Amino acid sequence: MIESTVLLAETAPAARIAQLRRVAGATVVVGDGPPGDAWRTAGMARAQLHEVYAVTPDDAAAATGFALALALAAGALPTLWVRIEHDERGAGRPYAAGLAELGLPPESLVLVLVPDEPALLRVAADAARCPGLGLVLVESRGRAAGLDLTATRRLMLAAEASGVTVLSVRIGAEPVPSAAATRWGVAAAASQLLTAGAGGDVPGLPAFDVECLRRRGGPAGTRWRVEWNRETRCFDPLDPVTLGSGAGAQPALAGAGLSLAGGGAAARDAPASVRRTG
Repeated sequence: MIESTVLLAETAPAARIAQLRRVAGATVVVGDGPPGDAWRTAGMARAQLHEVYAVTPDDAAAATGFALALALAAGALPTLWVRIEHDERGAGRPYAAGLAELGLPPESLVLVLVPDEPALLRVAADAARCPGLGLVLVESRGRAAGLDLTATRRLMLAAEASGVTVLSVRIGAEPVPSAAATRWGVAAAASQLLTAGAGGDVPGLPAFDVECLRRRGGPAGTRWRVEWNRETRCFDPLDPVTLGSGAGAQPALAGAGLSLAGGGAAARDAPASVRRTG
C-alpha cells in the first residue's frame, strides 16, 4: 500500500517542519522551458505565492490535482500539503493510489493535519521558510477569513526569501484581495478516451479547464484546456480549439515545462518583490 507521511501539527509546528530536513532529500531545480512558453508568459513564477481556486466546490479534486501536477512538472519536490483536520473528515484523506496515478512518488509528499485555521497559517508560514521543500500546498475550504492581505503577504515574503513556491488552494471560496503573484481558476474537464484495442475505449488522462484570473504586473483572462501526462510530466493540449475571446485568448497549452521550481536558487529570476510593490 502506498502511503504519504502524515504529521499532526499541534503546539510546535516549527519543530514538526524541521523533521522534513531528514526526509526531504535533494530538490530538483528545472529550467524555464522554451521561449514563448504560455505559462511563463502568464506569470507562474517560482519562489512566489500563487492562488488556485476551485471554480465550484465539486472541482476540489481538480484544483488539488492541478496543484500537485504543477509540483511534478516543475520538479518542485518534496511537497508539503497542509490542511485542517475538520476538512479532511468531511472530504476524506487524499487517495494514495490516485496520487500514484498522477506520478507522485509517495516519499515526496508530506501531509500535515492541523486543528484549525490559525494553525494552518502558522504551519504554512513555517513551511514556506524551509528551503528543504520544493512546494508548500495550503488547502483551505470555505471563506477562510484568516487568509487576508496580511497573511498572504507574509507567505509571499517567506517564499521569496527561501526559494520555496507556495500554492494556496481555495475551495468553496470567492476570490479576495491578496498578495499572490497570480490567481488561477481550475475546473475539471472531460478527458479524451484512450483506445484500448478490442477492449474498447478507456478513460483518458486527468484533464483541466484553467484560467488565469489575475497576474500581478500583467494581463489576465487567458484560458487553456489541458491534460496531465504523468510520463512526460507535462500539461498537453486537450484539443486545438481556442478558449476565451479578445486579446487574452490563447490556443490550448502546448506542453512544455513550467517555471516553478524548488530550492533557494529558484528565486534568481523571480518577479519584483512584494516589499517593493506594497
